[in-house]
Amino acid sequence: MALTPSTHLRQAAPGDAPACGRICYEAFAALGLAHHFPCDFPSAEAAAGMLEGPFSDPGFHGMVALREGRIIGSVCLDERGPVVCLGPITVDPGAQNAGTGRRLMEAALERERGRGAAGVRLVQAAFHNRTMALYASLGFEVREPLSCMQGRTRTRGLPGCEVRPARPEDLDACDALALRVHGHQRRGDLERMIHAGQARLVEREGRITGYASALAFSGHATAEETLDLKALLASADGFQGPGILVPTRNADLFRWCLAEGLRVVQPMTLMSVGWYQEPAGAWLPSISS
Repeated sequence: MALTPSTHLRQAAPGDAPACGRICYEAFAALGLAHHFPCDFPSAEAAAGMLEGPFSDPGFHGMVALREGRIIGSVCLDERGPVVCLGPITVDPGAQNAGTGRRLMEAALERERGRGAAGVRLVQAAFHNRTMALYASLGFEVREPLSCMQGRTRTRGLPGCEVRPARPEDLDACDALALRVHGHQRRGDLERMIHAGQARLVEREGRITGYASALAFSGHATAEETLDLKALLASADGFQGPGILVPTRNADLFRWCLAEGLRVVQPMTLMSVGWYQEPAGAWLPSISS
């Protein structure tokens, strides 16, 4: 369906966070209600708070869609690494089905092609067939089925694995690990979360074998082996937001999480366009992948 002539896009500004946060919350709440899944955000204020940082951080780029001067949607791009993470993208429930989501996605992809980004990734709600179709039509490919999981592990530590807070001096070793596993680094995200006091790592025999920027919906983890991920998860009292994103094809980790008492909140899908390397280790993506 064609857009109305009055709809246009512009770069997001910090002051747009409250309006975009309300739309983000209402869109996800409506989607969850329709499919009997919980909303990804507890409130409009929480969604707005999540957008405040990206809308003001030069390492991110946000775009808003406006109709007759009113914001009706937005998209956020994490551009701190060679592979761009896209999300969230939301459209006001009252303005959906008019092409705004496609317009935002096309503009985002056009920007990243112009920047020479190696690739773009996102995480999609697997139960929402319309977004799956939209992203596929724009060139995205399914890379990994994910299970969003929440709870607290019964095990509180694993023999031979020492988990501690990550420090700034650990960045180079974590970068090297990410390059081995993924072929690219996530230094910007990890550095920010180290300063926030949320990042942690695991060592075996005095060597860093895994790290997590945060054990949360918004955090990613990279490790040599599934054992290292288990140790990281066992060190957490809980997971922020809706939960962690577990690659469901990692049957060892998935079964361990279930045996440890974690529950599946919802199925999700990692999708990407452009360059992608099959991970050569164990990992957890973030909601922005």
